[in-house]
Amino acid sequence: MSDTPALPRPAATSGDSLSGFLYALTAYLLWGFLPLYMKALAHVPPPEVIAHRVVWSIPVALAVLWWTGRTADLRAALTSPRMLGMGAMTAALISVNWGIYVWAIGSGHALDAALGYYINPLFSIFLGAVLLGERMGRLQMVAIALAVVAVGILTWEAGRLPVVALGLTLTWGFYAYLKKRLPIGPNQGFTLEVLILLIPAVGYMVWVAAQGTSHFRQGVALDDLLLLGCGLVTAVPLMVYANGAKRLTLSTIAIMQYIAPTMIFLTAVFIFDEPFSKVKLLAFGLIWAALVIYSAPILAGRLNRAG
Repeated sequence: MSDTPALPRPAATSGDSLSGFLYALTAYLLWGFLPLYMKALAHVPPPEVIAHRVVWSIPVALAVLWWTGRTADLRAALTSPRMLGMGAMTAALISVNWGIYVWAIGSGHALDAALGYYINPLFSIFLGAVLLGERMGRLQMVAIALAVVAVGILTWEAGRLPVVALGLTLTWGFYAYLKKRLPIGPNQGFTLEVLILLIPAVGYMVWVAAQGTSHFRQGVALDDLLLLGCGLVTAVPLMVYANGAKRLTLSTIAIMQYIAPTMIFLTAVFIFDEPFSKVKLLAFGLIWAALVIYSAPILAGRLNRAG
């Protein structure tokens, strides 16, 4: 995920492995529990949380690259203007996505975050059709139409567009689209992105410290631990997922990506006690129906291959 679940689609594999399933399941569960972590930081402004996510992700990401012997790929990327340009675009998109997500969890809009990540695979299909000329089947068109109706219902109920959900969908959808075209491995790409974001992140941290509004190293040990831990909760799920994706088929990943938004949804309703009206139930019901329609051909294909 991001924070959330629907990462760029991995290369196809010949089959699923148990280790791949466990890696992916671990990543999705970590993303599913992430709202509880971010809720504990709700009193910290989102830009400060994002800055700490960037800064403390770098040691973790570099350690993983060193352990896997992939540092040469990163050095090559840092000396390529094209790679830096593409990395800057994906870094900008992921930072905005993180900002929306952190704000949503902290301000009582976790349901909107879940909705955004539920819509994301459908938006990815739409992007593929518009930008890549990929053909959509009838079931896919029906699924997308249901999602549009659900967004319309939520807009009617609130009197405005569901900005949080759409913001997460758009930023992650375009991030995934551009990330697929970044000619570098997922771990190296993530490290490149946080390195690009390092200077503005450190600059912001210095600025809030100078203003006396920083929440880091202000005598609150829990805040310090949570902000330092932002690196682990950001980098570890992404890198664990990358290892799982290499060992799973696309159809397995497509089904598993609903784990995290479902956990976010349940957390929002039953732990954060966010209001869940009948209108929202109708909208989410349409989204769930759309996802069933979207997933049906995938499951059918798996059953045919298994048979």
